[in-house]
Amino acid sequence: MRASFPATARLHSPTEYAQSLKGQRVGRGALFVVTRSRNDTLEHRADGARLGLIIPKRFANRAVTRNTIKRIIRETFRHKRLLLPDADYVFRLHGKVPPVSLTALKLLVRDEADKLLSRARP
Repeated sequence: MRASFPATARLHSPTEYAQSLKGQRVGRGALFVVTRSRNDTLEHRADGARLGLIIPKRFANRAVTRNTIKRIIRETFRHKRLLLPDADYVFRLHGKVPPVSLTALKLLVRDEADKLLSRARP
């Protein structure tokens, strides 16, 4: 099956984010905290794993940095989505992004996202 990231695989409303943030903490890394909330009772159960991103401007001042972080997390999630249990996953940046080049930042984010999503697998 082809790995894709349709609109149904994303969290959209503030209530979806709030419900997911109240869920179980999957893990915490140097940059991110990942929480998940099971979609057992929700109407989008058949859509599988869904992703939400919280990347505040106070921790990543430059738009280029925020967009790069989001792009890398989405790509990592897209590849691992079919292996994850059906749940809503929220990646939240919890500290300042270190002053590194974009190439180094991409590697750092990819590595941490891989580790955190592998903890979420059964």
